[in-house]
Amino acid sequence: MDQAGVSFGRLSDVPKDQIIAHMSDPVTVAHMPLAGMVWTDEVCAAFVATKVACWDRDGLGHWAIFEDGRYIGWGGFQKEGEDWDFGLVLRPDAFGRGMAVTAKALDFARADPRIPSVTFLLPPSRMRLAALRRIGAVEEGESVIEGTRFRRFRLMTPSG
Repeated sequence: MDQAGVSFGRLSDVPKDQIIAHMSDPVTVAHMPLAGMVWTDEVCAAFVATKVACWDRDGLGHWAIFEDGRYIGWGGFQKEGEDWDFGLVLRPDAFGRGMAVTAKALDFARADPRIPSVTFLLPPSRMRLAALRRIGAVEEGESVIEGTRFRRFRLMTPSG
């Protein structure tokens, strides 16, 4: 997977209008059952503040994702109980870069002794799972978040 040109940065450095446009795109939110709100400046500011708070609390969180300096989405690791969950939300014009971004993030996770494994929570509407299985993630059941069911997969890292 070609990771060339992919970099991670601070979500707070992305202009709000880019995040709002991204998170308001119906193609983006088609598989995001918890993202049903209207994205305003206030909603965006609260979203970014929540992601920054994860970094402050856990020393890790979600990044802004860039390709050759252009914002293509956000994603990273968020502590969910004892698990480090990986989430990735790309702009529709960057959907084909998902595995390259994931590979770069997993390189980070494998090098971080705090992360014995990574979980992936996917809505039942996600049917294409071959890439997740190819990297070694194993389905281990379901999780319910805010009343919504997700399929849970786990990938062990070298520290796990």
